[in-house]
Amino acid sequence: MPEYRPQPRLPQQQPAAWPQPRQPARRRRSKKIRNWLLLLFILMLTASLLVNRNDELARKLPFVRKDAPPVVQLHPIVEAKKDELIAEAAKLGISILITDDFRSNQEQDSLYAQGRTSDGSIVTHARGGESYHNYGLAIDFALKTKQDEVVWDMEYDGNGNGQADWMEVVEIAKRLGFSWGGDWERFKDYPHLQMDFGYSIEELQRGYRPPDVLLEHE
Repeated sequence: MPEYRPQPRLPQQQPAAWPQPRQPARRRRSKKIRNWLLLLFILMLTASLLVNRNDELARKLPFVRKDAPPVVQLHPIVEAKKDELIAEAAKLGISILITDDFRSNQEQDSLYAQGRTSDGSIVTHARGGESYHNYGLAIDFALKTKQDEVVWDMEYDGNGNGQADWMEVVEIAKRLGFSWGGDWERFKDYPHLQMDFGYSIEELQRGYRPPDVLLEHE
């Protein structure tokens, strides 16, 4: 009689897992968009709560806008510094003429068209709302000769001290807190002086404005 040998037990095979149905690509994409919109809403809500508490922080957020009345004249501090510039230059025997100060968006667009769609040379790369003139934060100047002629001669030495009157005016302006368009790296604007108080054009476009009175330490 043959000897009985028990057969080795084979491991039981688990039934194959039923494949889980994949979510359609459109549904996954829609869920991702909802999550982004929810995050954006939370950020905007947080920013709106900060506007009244911290205006300095809120103006740095690109999606926060602020209602502001239209600007129709020079900022009062710029106006005062303009008068100081004229007076300080006169002490050195230099007469200057402010050829432009506040400029409306419509006037800016007309100036932008010059040399492009209208006669003349290109004098600006800024459209309406893109210049500090449009927010009352910039002035342009020229020199007046002893013959009462208006000139834009950067080498003219009307007071005879061996220095160009133009650069003497620029030096005074910088001392008063203006920045000079002649220092710009790209498009040099030599008659241009501005006082932006640290506000970018983008912030001004969103309705933020420098205060009329600044603290002494600022």
